[in-house]
Amino acid sequence: MNQAALHRLISSSLKEKNPELLFEKRFATNLTLIKDLFFSVYDKKIHRKHFERLLALLPKLFNQRPETLRTQDVERIESGDWYQSEQMAGMQLYVDLFNKDLRGILEKIPYFNDLGINFLHLMPIMTRPSGENDGGYAVNSYHEIDKRYGTKKDLLKLSEKLRDEKMYLMLDFVVNHTSDEFPWAKKAKQGNKKYQKYYYIYDDRAIPDEFEKSLPEVFPEKAPGNFTYDPEMEKWVMTVFNEYQWDLNYSNPEVFLEMLENLCKMVNLGVDIVRFDALAFLWKKLGTVSQNLHEAHNLISLFKMCLQVVAPGTLFLAEAIVAPHEIIKYLGQGPTEGNECEVAYNASLMALLWNSIATKKTGLLYKSMANLPQKPEYCTWVNYIRCHDDIGLGLDDRFIAESGWNPQGHRKFLLDYYCQNLDWSPAKGVLFMYNPKTGDGRISGSAASLLGLEKALEQNDAQLIEASVNKIIMLHGIILSFGGMPIIYAGDEIAALNDYSFLKDKNKKDDNRWINRSKHNWKTVEHLHNKKLPQSKVYHTLKKLISIRKKTKELADGNNLELHHTGNEHVLVFERTGVDKQGVLVLCNFDEASQVINGSWVAKLGYLNNSAFHDLITAKKSEVNSGFIELKPYQMLWLKKL
Repeated sequence: MNQAALHRLISSSLKEKNPELLFEKRFATNLTLIKDLFFSVYDKKIHRKHFERLLALLPKLFNQRPETLRTQDVERIESGDWYQSEQMAGMQLYVDLFNKDLRGILEKIPYFNDLGINFLHLMPIMTRPSGENDGGYAVNSYHEIDKRYGTKKDLLKLSEKLRDEKMYLMLDFVVNHTSDEFPWAKKAKQGNKKYQKYYYIYDDRAIPDEFEKSLPEVFPEKAPGNFTYDPEMEKWVMTVFNEYQWDLNYSNPEVFLEMLENLCKMVNLGVDIVRFDALAFLWKKLGTVSQNLHEAHNLISLFKMCLQVVAPGTLFLAEAIVAPHEIIKYLGQGPTEGNECEVAYNASLMALLWNSIATKKTGLLYKSMANLPQKPEYCTWVNYIRCHDDIGLGLDDRFIAESGWNPQGHRKFLLDYYCQNLDWSPAKGVLFMYNPKTGDGRISGSAASLLGLEKALEQNDAQLIEASVNKIIMLHGIILSFGGMPIIYAGDEIAALNDYSFLKDKNKKDDNRWINRSKHNWKTVEHLHNKKLPQSKVYHTLKKLISIRKKTKELADGNNLELHHTGNEHVLVFERTGVDKQGVLVLCNFDEASQVINGSWVAKLGYLNNSAFHDLITAKKSEVNSGFIELKPYQMLWLKKL
């Protein structure tokens, strides 16, 4: 039982649902864990006063929580694991690219409702430097809205409307670093010793050089190394990401206390889910890669346990795009199981799906997913095929080798396949941050262009267009049915292609991730009534799949996923089991040729009756020919027991 379950048990035992009383109960229930976590990263003898300050801070932060949100917190506690529901269907978007500003997002709520979206991830909207700012991930404030998006009043109005519509809001909390224009950084530059201790700042290269011996490079082409010389201070600053992003020094408890305040101010704007950005990097230690360290996990859990006392209706999403065996740890282990982040990106599934598209085989996907430890029952995944970022090839070398491929050679093949180095490949992506020292690289591009639609339209090839559309639908169908919260990247629902206009912008031209950060094409939306357009087919099919998902309780996440092997290397089959022997069986063909699977084992599972099966997607009953179920190229079936 995790802490949230304890709070639910306590709340259900009380007749009076008084927010102030429940705060006191949560405080008492979490206190021991908060103490243990705090002193696991901060020395008890040295930092006892900081712990006392934390205890005094929590009631103050609760008192700042708006009454409406306090009431919602109580409802969320008692509603249980609402985020695991089959009703969840999300979209990630840039506010300005989607529809100008926050008021523009408010205007498009009918669009989200039509598609079935009830969960919005708005990319960074807080103040940031006017020049390069890593797409807003270099922050000047954690709770002030950048004027290009509107005002704080606009955000409060939007979050209120979303609550009325029973929709959820996610914003980013850039927890690892600030911009070099952040008030703390400005004071540090001016020589303020207190704020210089908020960052990793050194007089010379001695310690930075020791760090560099083990620190990897995040952006080797654009921002090599992990330290930047600041001429104003005449000192070196740790900048793991970009030179204008200064890493926060969490070994200083003052940083944790102030960041907790910033976090609470942000969630008080009506945020339901906090995307904890770059959380794997929170703790730095000489002689290590300074990623995924146990101190970082303890810090995240400390943030969680404190926020749970103040604002228990708010969740954490772990933005940890790391190896599969590391991802699962951000959902908590041992005493912190279910008490760290409730949600994590299923980056492994994302990378494996792109691998299966390129190879037309599912063996590596099966092998990798079967070896991923089961997540805690209180947690869930965010399933996605694209996001604002590049596609990293976070595949396990051991499983690549067991699949009969050379790991380094296979990664090169994937980069070549998606980045236009193979004439026969339909994909039109671009290589991102290739490191010639290691051969590592990532992939940029919109889903539709990576899946061949851009090339197909250029060639006016009807067969290739159909295949591309079917790939787009199949991959989205998988994330809608796999188990967790599906998030569609804005534009993918209308098959948006690569946008090359970033090459003309001096602040963007060196970052080719902007190729998949296009303005939402509302002219395309106006023509969605024309069912012959590939964009229309994608939109209306995804709309249908989301609607089916919301009517199918088996698709709620209850750790109820089973992988099934068919003996056909081109086919993926998984089952979402339900109560009373109900379930949904998902079958997907990753090949460009039709494939067949033996219907006998499908019958044993209960999805074939009298040589017939029922597909939820077509809402039709189909007969099996010669005992085999045929899957057309890139076809997907959602079978329901008859």
